[in-house]
Amino acid sequence: MPTAPAPAAGIVRYGESSLSDVLPSALAALGVAGEPNVLGIEPADCIVVLLVDGLGWQLLREHAGHAPFLSSLAARPLTAGFPTTTAVSVTSLGTGVPPGQHGITGYLTRADGLSEPVNWLTWRTARSGVDLLGDQPPERVQPVATAFERAERAGVRASVVSAPAFKASGLTLAALRGAHYQRAFTAADAATGVAAIARTRGGLIYCYNSEVDLIGHVHGCRSEAWRVQLQLIDRAAQLLAERLPAGARLLVTADHGMVDVPEDAKIDYDGEPSLQDGVDMLAGEARVRYLHVAPGELDAVRSRWIHLVGDRMAVLTRDEAIGYGWFGPHVSEPARHRIGDLIAVSVSELAVVRRKVESRNASLIGHHGALTDAELLVPLLSR
Repeated sequence: MPTAPAPAAGIVRYGESSLSDVLPSALAALGVAGEPNVLGIEPADCIVVLLVDGLGWQLLREHAGHAPFLSSLAARPLTAGFPTTTAVSVTSLGTGVPPGQHGITGYLTRADGLSEPVNWLTWRTARSGVDLLGDQPPERVQPVATAFERAERAGVRASVVSAPAFKASGLTLAALRGAHYQRAFTAADAATGVAAIARTRGGLIYCYNSEVDLIGHVHGCRSEAWRVQLQLIDRAAQLLAERLPAGARLLVTADHGMVDVPEDAKIDYDGEPSLQDGVDMLAGEARVRYLHVAPGELDAVRSRWIHLVGDRMAVLTRDEAIGYGWFGPHVSEPARHRIGDLIAVSVSELAVVRRKVESRNASLIGHHGALTDAELLVPLLSR
């Protein structure tokens, strides 16, 4: 058993107050039959959902003075899914179902027929960078109909406003397919573009901003640069809100929070043979690692990891994590295959990095993925 207590069962509030409940509730508020409005969103002619990558509930509350507009909105905390990472959360938001159902279960995970993990943000193999759009079609990897497809079938216009580079990406096709895609090059371009769609076509509009997350990773979420970036996105959100027509509702949320990880709280997997012994594939990311182990090695691998990480990580089996409901009430076989035999999830500052294989990510200051409140809780702001 893990020496560190695992985060509590039921900590992710799927179907009650989670990120995957946002778009079904929005569709219900737009009059789409059969969609559960568990978040109680009031009826509207148009709903804009702005996702600010990396803007955790705790971070926003701690820096309310740097975000006066966002902090003035009606607010409640939601839980992201597990792991608390962008590929998982954007797919949960876009489909309206937990990761155990949609099947994108991590940043890096195992995929059929491949000897190295797949990066689901880029839809490429993690080390060799092979493009997998042909071999791993997004519609097959993630077969659940998206909220945007459901909206269009119900006669509600669905739009996505995001960066040009993401338009034909695997993650967009998996999580956001069915929407009319409009490119936005800057936050100002997004604000004016979203407002124009709201005035002329209405319906469901999703807009994505990555800059808070980027600055948090590179400079840390306690840095001056992060605070200034928060001020900029706060002003951009206000400019967007001011341009929306009467009858339109703005919802602002995030995909995960973030924590800063000091260098002395990082363990280098590539430099620790005892962590590698018996592990056929290491996936996940620094704060939550998936261990695919050699046959017959599960107990030994678990023991070695617990010996090294002590009470700073909980090391659980796949079945234990599924039993806690971290991936939702139902876990499909493809999703189960992509989860590690063992899951090592940080309950402290600790992160397990790879300085050789994942050198760029290992050097980052800000990280996420685990189930601490700082990573799990995200805001739902409404106007």
